[in-house]
Formats: sequence, structure tokens, C-alpha cells
Amino acid sequence: MQNNVIHPGAKIGENVKVEAFTTIAEHVEIGEGTWIGPNVTIFDYVKIGKNCKIFPGAVIGAIPQDLKFKDTYVEIGDNVTIRECATINRGTEASGKGITKVGNNTLIMSYAHVAHDCVVGNNCILVSYTGIAGETEVDDWAIIGGGSLAHQFTKIGAHAMISGGSEINKDVPPYAMAG
Repeated sequence: MQNNVIHPGAKIGENVKVEAFTTIAEHVEIGEGTWIGPNVTIFDYVKIGKNCKIFPGAVIGAIPQDLKFKDTYVEIGDNVTIRECATINRGTEASGKGITKVGNNTLIMSYAHVAHDCVVGNNCILVSYTGIAGETEVDDWAIIGGGSLAHQFTKIGAHAMISGGSEINKDVPPYAMAG
């Protein structure tokens, strides 16, 4: 763990590997077997599950790009892969949730952005350059194609598939293919 800045108060599980030049804040919990690549930043109030893979340049738990921010959280499930330069912001208190969540077995590809108070279900795929705005809900097994943008407060149903380059400005029902 050389050349890292890991706060001694961070809770790092067994068999966690942290590559060089990574920063981990004090109020962070990382589950066993997780791999954190080089140049990753994990801010305060983040809980990461077991056996996750976080690739270089990812930023998790940064304060949201929202003026209503107060101390809130990010929770990431087990077996989640977060690819290069993806960002996941903490929640706000405005919605009453105060948490941004990513479910188990989810893949967040490079340069994807998960904004404040979003809930991404289990087994989802957010393809590269996808951005989901605040308060968006993505139900289990949904796939959002690359370069797609979801408007705030949007809901994407279970097993829905969104084509690449889509502008998602209204809810997508479960099992739908949309673009």
C-alpha cells in the first residue's frame, strides 16, 4: 500500500488490495476481497461490499453537484465492478433518502456518472459515458446503452434495455426496449 493516503480510521476488510496513489478517507468501509486500482479516490461516508473491483481514476463519494447537500452516504453492494473514471456521488437530504445506492453484481463502465440519491439495482449495466441525474432509479437487470443521459427523477424498470445515445426524459417501463 505504498504511496497511498489511507486514513487509519477506514475499515478495510481482509484480502483487500489497494494499488498505488489511491486515497481513502476516514469514514469508509471496504468489504473483503475487494480490489482497488491505482489513482482511485474514495471520500467519506462510503460503504463498499465484498469482492468489488474499482478501476483507476474512479471517484466514489464526492459531494453531490447539488446545493442541498449535507452529510450523506454512498452504499455499493457486493461483486460490483466500477471501471475507469466513473463517478458516484453521495446523496442529499432534500429527498429524505440521503443515500446513493448501487446493488450487487452491477457493472458501471468507464466515465459513467451516478448522481446524488440514485438507486441502481442488482445486475445492472451502465455502459460507458452514461449519466444518470439525481434521484434516478434503475431497477434490477436494466441495461443503459453508452452515451445515454437520464433526466432527474426518472425511473427505469426492471429488465429494460436503453439503446446507446438515448436521452431518457421520462420513465421506462419494465421489460421495455427504448431509445
